[in-house]
Amino acid sequence: MALFRKKKTIRLNPELPTKSVPKRTDIPDNLIERCPKCRKVIFQTQLPTNHCCPHCQNHLQFPAEKRIAWLTDDNSFIEWEKELGLADPLEFPGYEAKLEAAQELTGLKEAVLTGQATLNQIPFAIGVMDSRFVMASMGTVVGEKLVRLFEQATEKSLSVVLYIASGGARMQEGILSLMQMAKVSQAVAKHSEAGLFYCAILTNPTTGGVTASFAMQGDMILAEPDATVGFAGKRVIEQTIKATLPKEFQKAESVLENGFIDQIVKRDDQVQILHLLLTIHQKQA
Repeated sequence: MALFRKKKTIRLNPELPTKSVPKRTDIPDNLIERCPKCRKVIFQTQLPTNHCCPHCQNHLQFPAEKRIAWLTDDNSFIEWEKELGLADPLEFPGYEAKLEAAQELTGLKEAVLTGQATLNQIPFAIGVMDSRFVMASMGTVVGEKLVRLFEQATEKSLSVVLYIASGGARMQEGILSLMQMAKVSQAVAKHSEAGLFYCAILTNPTTGGVTASFAMQGDMILAEPDATVGFAGKRVIEQTIKATLPKEFQKAESVLENGFIDQIVKRDDQVQILHLLLTIHQKQA
C-alpha cells in the first residue's frame, strides 16, 4: 500500500555528515555555584581569593590548597607527610571507592593537608581540613597526619595554626577512628607542655569527635562567622533531652556567647590577626 511505502528524502547538502555532532565536553565542572545563604548564583570568575560570596560576604567552602596559598607567604608552604593516604583498615564495603572518588574530586590524598610555611616571614606549622573530602571526617590517616603535625611542630619549636572542619569520626573505620581523638589530644598536650602556641580556627562545620577533642584544645580558639560548631546534631539532641532547641544554638556566634570560643574572625581579618598572634607567641631561639 502507498501508505507504507518508504518516502524519498531530499538532502539539502549531501556533503553534510549523516551522524549527529557530539555534544561539547570541554565545559569545565563547577563553573557556577549557588551561595547557601543569599541563594544567588556565583560564577567561578566572580569568586574572590578569600572564597566569600561577592553578594553577601558569606564564607563559602574553601579548598585546603587555596586557603594555604591565600594565607601564607608566596611559595613558602612545604607539605608534610605526602605519602600518607588511602587506608581501609576494616575493609568496609565500597569505602575504598569512596576515598578514590574524593581524591579525584579534591586532588588531595586525605581530608587534611599539613606542613610548614611563613606568614609575613614568621615560620609556623599549618594544617587545613577540607570538608569536600568525605566531609573532612576523621579516620586513621587524618589522625596520624595531625599527630605528626604537632610532633614535628614540637621538634621544630613552631606554633601550630589548624583550620578545622569535620563531620566527626569516620564510621567506615569504626573504633579505630574514635581512637584518633585521644591520640591527637596527647600530641596537642605535648606541644603545649613544650611552651608552644596552638591556634584552632573552627570553620563550617566543626562537629562530632573533632569538636570533643583537638578543636577545643587550642590556646586560642577562633571561628569563622556562621560556622556550625557542636557535637551531636540538633535533631539528635532534641530527641535525647525531649526539648526544642533554638534554631541558631549551634552557630559559632551562640557558642561564643557561651564561652567556648574566644573570637569570631572574618576572613578579611584573619591574616592580620594570625600574624599578630604568631608574633606574640614566637619562641625565641
